[in-house]
Amino acid sequence: MINFQLFPRSKGISKEIQAIVDCFELEVERIKSPENNLSSNEVLDIIRPHLEKIDFKVETGKTANKKINVPVLFGYNNRIDKAFNADAISHDGKIVIEVEAGRATENNQFLKDIFQACMMCEVEYLVIVVRNEYRKHQDFQIVHTFLETLYISNRLHLPLRGIALIGY
Repeated sequence: MINFQLFPRSKGISKEIQAIVDCFELEVERIKSPENNLSSNEVLDIIRPHLEKIDFKVETGKTANKKINVPVLFGYNNRIDKAFNADAISHDGKIVIEVEAGRATENNQFLKDIFQACMMCEVEYLVIVVRNEYRKHQDFQIVHTFLETLYISNRLHLPLRGIALIGY
């Protein structure tokens, strides 16, 4: 089962975010947890053709020329001084997708994903994709509770228009 939630919850899900969710729903039987124990790269490989159909550029490997660099800082002559990698990015550069597996909550990778998306130039939405369950931990629920607390407390204001959480 695919679970999803957009934060802040006061906004409805956009057609662009729904299209991303639909990509995961198309492959739910192949990727769902805990039945399937896939790495994040394996999940991305399965979802890649669907994301590409909706005009996303998707990482194809771990070598430098296969990664997606999103600018963070610019230097002299508009050269990129700092960039962060993304698993996928929309054609207009406004939506970044990060697919996680085992490290999502155990190593707090989702927090790094949030930080990096906040630093990326022109990014408006982050889509964090995590397992529903990993080693008997409810990863989707753990990240959901964190994001719910972040947005309800209103103590930290992010430069993103929203964060979509998808559980597989």
